[in-house]
Amino acid sequence: MKLGEIVLLKTSHKGKIREFITSVSDEKFHSDFGMIEMSELLEKNEGDTVESHMGQTFVIQLPRMPDFFRHAKRTGTPIMPKDIGMILGYTGLNKNDTVLDAGTGSGILAMYLGSIAKRVLSFEVRDDFAEVARENIRRAGLDNVEVRCGNIVDEVKELDEKFDIVTLDTIDSATIVPYIPSILNPGGFLVTYSPFLEQTAQIRKAIAEIDFFEVRTIECIERAMSFSDRGTRPSTSRVGHTGYITIARL
Repeated sequence: MKLGEIVLLKTSHKGKIREFITSVSDEKFHSDFGMIEMSELLEKNEGDTVESHMGQTFVIQLPRMPDFFRHAKRTGTPIMPKDIGMILGYTGLNKNDTVLDAGTGSGILAMYLGSIAKRVLSFEVRDDFAEVARENIRRAGLDNVEVRCGNIVDEVKELDEKFDIVTLDTIDSATIVPYIPSILNPGGFLVTYSPFLEQTAQIRKAIAEIDFFEVRTIECIERAMSFSDRGTRPSTSRVGHTGYITIARL
């Protein structure tokens, strides 16, 4: 490992997995399982183990986006991985793309986008939310994601650059749609996420007044499976619905 590298330290206690995200440094890492000299990781590789001063053993892993999703500080309900997967799959986001994201929240979607895209510019109307998102993004080691504090309804009129993908997770999405053609590259995608059908209908109406094609609105229902001695069935512990995704191509 090297200085500054972000790592996931994983251990087990009383049958439960405990995880900690930190970075390799010359400092000490403290947890309820004891202290770890992080400089020891300079002589280790992914998959090796390290012990705390209390004798607790941790496996060293390199964190991926699902890990950052679980450990990110929340400022509200984030967009879920199942919905992010649909956005990535239907837009074909790649390493050459630049993305405009609005409604940063905790920065979860911006982080997933930034782990693939060349650059992500994200707008958040609340300054306190923007600060939390910046810290989550910093912890994920992403230097290609920029969070600006501002209302996208106003900011979109002042943007002087083009994007390959625009993602909107805001109550004002329908109001922003008319400005999208001026900032979206030909062949680019507009993606909106909304929790209610009424808001989704307003978005579709706004899109219908512009020259978009391949317009679709989809809902992703996720059902985890429950396994027990009695049998196997869909789990009833979680609700599969989260929101509606509309994707339109210019």
